[in-house]
Amino acid sequence: MDNIWKNKGKILSGIKNLLLKEKYIEEIAADRQAICDACNHKSTECSALITECCKVCGCSLKFKTRSLESSCPKDKWPSINDK
Repeated sequence: MDNIWKNKGKILSGIKNLLLKEKYIEEIAADRQAICDACNHKSTECSALITECCKVCGCSLKFKTRSLESSCPKDKWPSINDK
C-alpha cells in the first residue's frame, strides 16, 4: 500500500487521462490492460471502489494503465513519459 502513496502523482495522471480520454492514451491503456489481464499478479480483490488492481504495487489497473509515467512493476510494459 505504501507504493500507492509514493506513486500518487503518476496515479493522478492516470485518473486525469481516464476522465479526459484521448485516443492514443486509450490505445496504450488497452495494450497494457491486455498484458495485465494475462498476468498472475492481477487481482479483483482490491477494494469497493477499485475493481482490478496489481497485487505487486496495489495500484488500480484502470488508472495505472492510463498513466504514461507508470510502468509495470514486473517489467511487462514500460513507462512512456518518465517524469
